[in-house]
Amino acid sequence: MAVTDEAIEKIKGMIVSGALRPGDRLPRESELAAGLGLSRNSLREAVRALSLIRVLDVRQGDGTYVTILDPHLLLEAIGFVVDFHRDDTVLEFLAVRRILEPAATAMAATRISEQQLDALTAQLDRLGDAPSVEDLVACDLEFHRGIVSSAGNSVLCSLLDGLSGPTTRARVWRGLTQEDAVGRTLREHRAILAALRDRDAEAARSWATVHIASVEQWLRSTL
Repeated sequence: MAVTDEAIEKIKGMIVSGALRPGDRLPRESELAAGLGLSRNSLREAVRALSLIRVLDVRQGDGTYVTILDPHLLLEAIGFVVDFHRDDTVLEFLAVRRILEPAATAMAATRISEQQLDALTAQLDRLGDAPSVEDLVACDLEFHRGIVSSAGNSVLCSLLDGLSGPTTRARVWRGLTQEDAVGRTLREHRAILAALRDRDAEAARSWATVHIASVEQWLRSTL
C-alpha cells in the first residue's frame, strides 16, 4: 500500500471508530503524524485528498476539521467524477436513473406535502404549453429534484442529483430533434404529478419509468 493510501486509511479508521467525530478538529500535524506512525508529508497528502472529497475541511490559520459528513456533501464527488463521462456512456447513466428515480418517485407519493405538490404545479404552469427546449430541460431538472428530495432519503437524492448532469445534453438534443418531445415531456410531468396527488405510488413509479425510458429509447435509436 502506498504511504499516502496508508495515511488515508488510518485517518478514515479514526473517523469510523469514533475517535474523530463530525466537526472535530484534528490534532496538530506533528502530534497526529507521530500518533499514527506516519511521516508529515504522507499525512499532508492524505489530508489534501480527504479534503477534496469533503471528508476534511482545511481552514487556513485555524486547523483541519472533520466535516459534518452529510451525504449530500460527500456525494458531491460523484458529480465531479461523472463530469468526465464519455458520450457513449450516457445510456448507462440513463439506465441507472431508470432504476433509481422511479423508486424515489414512488417513495415521494406517500411523503410529499400538499404545499410541495402545489409548488410543482405552479412550476409547470409558469412554464406554459410551448416552452423553449432550454427552459424545459431546466424545469425538468428542478421538477425531478423537487420530487426526489421529498422522498425523504438524502443519499438517494444526492446520488440522483449527481447522475442528472450527464443526461442533460441528451435531453436537449432530443427536444431539438424529436417530434413532439416537448409536448410529450410536459404530458408525462403532469401524469407524474397527478399520480403523486392521488398518493398512488405504483402509478407514480410507472410514469417516472416511462418518462426516463422514453429518453433512453430515443437516444438508443439515434446512436
